[in-house]
Amino acid sequence: MTRVLVAGLGNMGRSHALAHHSLGSEIIGLVNRSDVALPDALSEYPRLGSFEAGLAENPDLVVIATYSDSHADLACGAMEQGAHVFVEKPLATTVADAERVVETAKRTGRKLVVGYILRHHPSWQRLIAEARALGGPYVFRLNLNQQSTGAEWETHKALMQTTSPIVDCGVHYVDVMCQITDAAPVRVNGMGLRLSDEIAPEMYNYGQLQVTFADGSIGWYEAGWGPMMSETAFFVKDIVSPNGAVSIVDAEKGASSDIDGHTRVGGLRVHTLEGDRLIDLADEPGHQALCDAEQSFMLRAIAEDIDLTRHMDDAFQSLRICLAADESIRTGRAIDLREDPR
Repeated sequence: MTRVLVAGLGNMGRSHALAHHSLGSEIIGLVNRSDVALPDALSEYPRLGSFEAGLAENPDLVVIATYSDSHADLACGAMEQGAHVFVEKPLATTVADAERVVETAKRTGRKLVVGYILRHHPSWQRLIAEARALGGPYVFRLNLNQQSTGAEWETHKALMQTTSPIVDCGVHYVDVMCQITDAAPVRVNGMGLRLSDEIAPEMYNYGQLQVTFADGSIGWYEAGWGPMMSETAFFVKDIVSPNGAVSIVDAEKGASSDIDGHTRVGGLRVHTLEGDRLIDLADEPGHQALCDAEQSFMLRAIAEDIDLTRHMDDAFQSLRICLAADESIRTGRAIDLREDPR
């Protein structure tokens, strides 16, 4: 039985802990920097005072779902002590830190899985397969804007103390772009704007990026958080090629604050020069089922010694693109990505 430590008990941490509860793992401790209410299913597990106290219990696996700026140090510390690591996205808040985490995993031989939840969603896997079948080069038109108020806006403001929306959410969708085109990024340009006096002067809560790939594909991604954001066209998922397009057609059924709605596809429209084809994707997994799938994959990677080199390299690449877009927004210049920093 795998001994698991969970650090961070926000929405994602609670869901990952519940996944290990249902999968029959031995949860040796739950760590959070403040006292939070937990579901009844998690009430039986020890609440530990610090991450270090959790590592002292010698876990086999550490699940990290804390704020982004702590990911790199916690992941490296866990792997150096011999634990495998599941870390929520983004992997780190700098390219250097992301490089350090991947290097530590490779050097120690520990398994490192990054929380790219869409990789475990059958409907998103189908979207990627249909797009690849059309052939490139591609135009990617993707966004996720979230109108947030009350507790959701407080969460977003807390996240923006360390991570912009273009990085926090963007890594998911840039990863989708990279899986479809399978080409190296060449250049990225970003634009952003601060739309609230409630966030730090140096931060922005609306941003977009434009990325060019070596095969000629181009991508656009947009993310905005806050009470001012529109509920119109908040969920655009559209991939165009010379031979047609693949689009999510059930894009606005619900509110932008609905977590399950961020992964739900519902249906695809595959447009070709010969006509259109609708694909109904009913009975999709919800948020908890996807977290269960992520942790099941993590446990299988450990048990079967799965080679995660490509997974780690892909996670690094999508984060690198989003961080370059953030740099572009802050400096006002395009960022050349043709030289891999590793």
